[in-house]
Amino acid sequence: MRSLIGINDFSVEELDTLMETAIDIIADPKKYSEKCKGKKLATLFFEPSTRTRLSFEAAMYELGGSVLGFSEPNSSSAVKGESVADTAKILSCYADILVMRHFKEGAPYVASRNATVPVINAGDGGHNHPTQTLADLLTIYRCKGRLNDLTIGYCGDLKYGRTVHSLISALSRYTGIKTVLIAPEKLTLPSYIRQDVLEKKGMPYKQVSSLEEAMGEIDVLYMTRLQRERFANDDEYECLKNSFILTPDKLKDAKKDMCILHPLPRVNEISVAVDDDPRAKYFEQALNGKYMRMALILKLLKEAEENSEREEEPQYRDDLRCDNFRCVTATEQELQHKFVLTDEENGVYRCLYCESKAR
Repeated sequence: MRSLIGINDFSVEELDTLMETAIDIIADPKKYSEKCKGKKLATLFFEPSTRTRLSFEAAMYELGGSVLGFSEPNSSSAVKGESVADTAKILSCYADILVMRHFKEGAPYVASRNATVPVINAGDGGHNHPTQTLADLLTIYRCKGRLNDLTIGYCGDLKYGRTVHSLISALSRYTGIKTVLIAPEKLTLPSYIRQDVLEKKGMPYKQVSSLEEAMGEIDVLYMTRLQRERFANDDEYECLKNSFILTPDKLKDAKKDMCILHPLPRVNEISVAVDDDPRAKYFEQALNGKYMRMALILKLLKEAEENSEREEEPQYRDDLRCDNFRCVTATEQELQHKFVLTDEENGVYRCLYCESKAR
């Protein structure tokens, strides 16, 4: 039984097929209006969400299905101390597919190992956000007509920005991708993404300290907000929050056909004056998310009907400990620590849940 926990759970061919389905849904929504009749989607949101949660609900309703669940942990048994594993087991009794957003990295993976229905990761801490990446890919494809031979600029919070991590991983499997990293020194891309994805796959990349330095070469500009909720203290956030703001003036050297994306919500990192620029695609991006989530729900439910067996875990070591306080192992009851070998040449092991490097 398939789940979607990280974007690399799907092959490039599967991603392309999802986009084909989404484009067909856009062209003929009526054809899909009863595809999920009698099916139930459960939304398990332990963190606030507007776009992701409501787009999943809209997706299921437009497929003819129904929705149940909760939008904050205080309205669930988590407030009583129920574990992620038990929550997943219980909700599997009531729904055909689960969508989980959680503040602990690796929580949706734990859910997938305990649920008896497919689980979709709707964001786990600062780790992954694969369904946002599906929206990103479709938006880039509809804007540029391809997913190869592009220069992608990522600007803002690259350290905690799970949408950035997922998109870099997804695009690493396409050809001719160049990456420009635009971030304050304290918010640069985590080493495991830089080393294990960009460098390991030989993808050209560079780091710059301002938008202006690279604007003229970028095909897709991916803006992100500084995520206050990921910072250890407010003082650090206040020092960095205005580091990079996109204004019309900064677009004067940009390509005429550049595509501006943002996973939203924005705070002040994109001036509202940019909204009228034809290159601004972030609201279309939010709509594309609904179509890709419709395609994803259809895919996972179809595969669940064909195969109910849970996918095997990779080989792992259980004699190491994860010291990432954001990892689900820090709080989940009696959860076994597991580390997988990600770099045989250098003997690098990473946590199966949050991908933190073993020390």
